[in-house]
Amino acid sequence: MPRPTCLFALAGMTIGLAWPVAGADYSDPTWPCIQRKVEHLSVGLMWAYPVPEDRASGELAREIDELGGALSLRRVEVEELRPQVEEFAANHSGDPDVLGRVFKKTFSSLDARRTRIMGGIADFSQSQIALSEQIDATRLEMDALMAKDDPEFDRVDALEEKLDWDQVIYTDRQRSITYLCETPQLIERRLFAIAQLLAVYVEEQG
Repeated sequence: MPRPTCLFALAGMTIGLAWPVAGADYSDPTWPCIQRKVEHLSVGLMWAYPVPEDRASGELAREIDELGGALSLRRVEVEELRPQVEEFAANHSGDPDVLGRVFKKTFSSLDARRTRIMGGIADFSQSQIALSEQIDATRLEMDALMAKDDPEFDRVDALEEKLDWDQVIYTDRQRSITYLCETPQLIERRLFAIAQLLAVYVEEQG
């Protein structure tokens, strides 16, 4: 039996919005996105140099926090921060340990944000599943009422109105899924771009 073209499709539903399925993970109904679900990112996959485990202290810690904070601002293009990165790297002789600390700081901030967004996608998905089940239950009740010899038309009218509103809400919510699903990948791309930018200024020590 072929898979449904809508993740939340239930028998008899005619909402008319197909959920994107290419690449979707059917084993996880809380992940409705085309993009492959990657729950955890790794510093080591993006940054080619060892990163010190201990936290920097004093003025260096402040500088790292400041640059890492700037790199974490998604509203600022990574390339716009090149002069700031270049100056920082020059001040620290391109030390890979120091630049690695900057990347780790940036990674921690953006990865935490990405995790929260993925949790929001799961919550969104679950709410849509619940709403689709509610729509299906309403349809079944309407069908049962209309099958009677003496239907309760007032009740049918109330259910029909409820069904209309639920379908409007479902449809409106669906329109936001493309943006929601793209956001984790945008964060991943930013992290890779930041790693590449910082690596340009690394000077091998020793």
